[in-house]
Amino acid sequence: QVQLVESGGGLVQVGGSLRLSCAASGRTFNSYAMGWFRQAPGKEREFVAVVSWSSGRTYYSDSVKGRFTISRDNAKNTVYLQMNSLKPDDTALYYCAADPKASPLYWRSGKYDYWGQGTQVTVSS
Repeated sequence: QVQLVESGGGLVQVGGSLRLSCAASGRTFNSYAMGWFRQAPGKEREFVAVVSWSSGRTYYSDSVKGRFTISRDNAKNTVYLQMNSLKPDDTALYYCAADPKASPLYWRSGKYDYWGQGTQVTVSS
């Protein structure tokens, strides 16, 4: 059973930084794509970033490109999301997700089979 556990969320001021972690367990993730999504109150869940566990290739949404960095530590089975220059619009519940097939449609939440419980990020102005 795949388990994803996020951590690292919190309250930060505009322009600040946070690093989210996603600890993955229960499988060998070599073929997986690992994504981060977020959902703000009253809004749909949206794609943030994805990393291929095997190749390390990454993709980002336009709204976070240049400010966020996704990475993975194979030895720790952990995926990170480094968030810099945070804005109030980044306030949301952030979810880690795992796609066993590493679909090219990585921005679609329906392609991910496993989800964490989420960690809250609040950016205050």
